[in-house]
Amino acid sequence: MASPDNTPAVEPESQLPPTHDAPHPAPRMGEHCVSERTDPDISSSGEVVKLGKTEVYISRPADVSNAPLLVLLTNAVGVHSVNNQVQADHFASAGYFVVMPDLFNGDAFKTATASDAPAQEEQEPVRQPSLLDKIKIRTVEGVKMFMIDMWLARHTPENTDPIIDNVLTAVKETYEHKEYAPSLGTYVVGYCFGGKYALRLAGPQGEKHGVVASAVAHGTLIQKEDFEGIKRPVVFACVENDPYFPDDIREQGRRIMDEKKADYQMEVFKGVPHGFAVYRSYPAKEIQEAQKKCFDVFVSFLNKR
Repeated sequence: MASPDNTPAVEPESQLPPTHDAPHPAPRMGEHCVSERTDPDISSSGEVVKLGKTEVYISRPADVSNAPLLVLLTNAVGVHSVNNQVQADHFASAGYFVVMPDLFNGDAFKTATASDAPAQEEQEPVRQPSLLDKIKIRTVEGVKMFMIDMWLARHTPENTDPIIDNVLTAVKETYEHKEYAPSLGTYVVGYCFGGKYALRLAGPQGEKHGVVASAVAHGTLIQKEDFEGIKRPVVFACVENDPYFPDDIREQGRRIMDEKKADYQMEVFKGVPHGFAVYRSYPAKEIQEAQKKCFDVFVSFLNKR
């Protein structure tokens, strides 16, 4: 509405659209999936090598003559993440010859890292965000969601499945009988982004590679069809009320696996965030305890198959 002198009237702030009530779709991957917490005192013990066109991180157990092969499929920060490398080292210490491929052909998600450094004791007083602050926050969140969606558009099953397939073939040609015992089988573990592909490898895609069993930790982008293809044992570590692996999808998957009489184990962790199972993802002691429990559940399940 205009004023008598035809000057446009300014609507009071109370009449502006309430930004906090506007629909805000969640990204298809969590913050943890595209970032990592760094610790300068932590280092890995394996090595990054090239197999064909793909970089892979290799971590060896103490006894390679009696080791099964374990393929670790990562979150979006990829093969050069020290936390992911240390996660691979943990499986190697449990007796597996571990291969962790670069699922993204050098295009791991680029983002800022968090630090374990303690916060300063003196902090500025907390103030309520202004309307402008809220708009800025929503803009930043929207940009990051857009970046995640654009990144995911480059890393679909059509692009990712061939990378995994080629790496598994190259591992067999390069390391079989030398670094691991093929008679002991191939196992697959996937976290976040990699969880979907660990589940797919428990189906027809894993048959030609001798996949014995898979483990999936807080997988993302998992759909009904991924459960329908299961032919091998699978263990799941899920987060209660996880927006990136929703409870309804999880329970739908459980029903499908029950109908198929699949060999599976599903652990639902309460009070932990998405991404908790990756080494040093979160500094809180109770989350790190849940991470260790998840690792122990995975190793126990895989060792029995």
